[in-house]
Amino acid sequence: MTDEEDIDASRAPLLDHLIELRKRLLISLGSLAILFGICLYFARAIFSVLVHPLKLAGQTKLIYTQPFEAFFVQLKVAFFAAVILAFPVIANQLWQFVSPGLYRKEKRALLPFLLATPVLFAAGCAMAYFMAIPAALHFLLSYQSDVGGVQQEALPSMDAYLGFVMQFLFGFGVAFLMPVLLMLIERAGIVTLGQLVKAWRYAILGCFGIALFLAPPDAGSMIMLALPLVGLYVMTLGAIWLTHKRRERQPAPDAETV
Repeated sequence: MTDEEDIDASRAPLLDHLIELRKRLLISLGSLAILFGICLYFARAIFSVLVHPLKLAGQTKLIYTQPFEAFFVQLKVAFFAAVILAFPVIANQLWQFVSPGLYRKEKRALLPFLLATPVLFAAGCAMAYFMAIPAALHFLLSYQSDVGGVQQEALPSMDAYLGFVMQFLFGFGVAFLMPVLLMLIERAGIVTLGQLVKAWRYAILGCFGIALFLAPPDAGSMIMLALPLVGLYVMTLGAIWLTHKRRERQPAPDAETV
């Protein structure tokens, strides 16, 4: 069966697509709800992991200024954790929904990117947690001092600190997905490897622009995000080049059969 016959066989009426979409959404939302309940039970333990860099920076106190703030922080922690843990399930359901409408060669091309996405996102979060957040806290908390006889002391609130950490984790995680985006647009023919190589100066400028937008507004955090992005850009060019070389070595395939 050729690619055209393969995709023709997978066509379904609109109602069937809507039923399938409803099924995938229910599974995704159900998994998110179940994980949210589990994460809510362990919310204090998860938050204790998130505040560990703050403790290492010498800050041993978090405050909350509204009676309901501590409760809502636990809800936010549980929700963020549930979204991260449910991502593989949601991505799988998305793949199950769109894959019947793809050619076999398109499935083979997209599947590695789908698998690489959570790995790269986790790598970005790990770098933020183990390197960027401690460095930023060390710098920002160094402003505690005596100013004209008045003690200047940092008293971060729970909600503000959670927002600070989440900005780092999601900012670094999303930024580390750049290789997936570059390889997809190159595979789609929107840009070529030659164009990406020639645009390296603009790419470096773009990496710093992304860091300026996603990282917290201190220079150290932006540099700590921008430099890995530049490295990822270079590594992506190398991966695209290797992919082209591998394609050139492969013989032209005959019509695909089942």
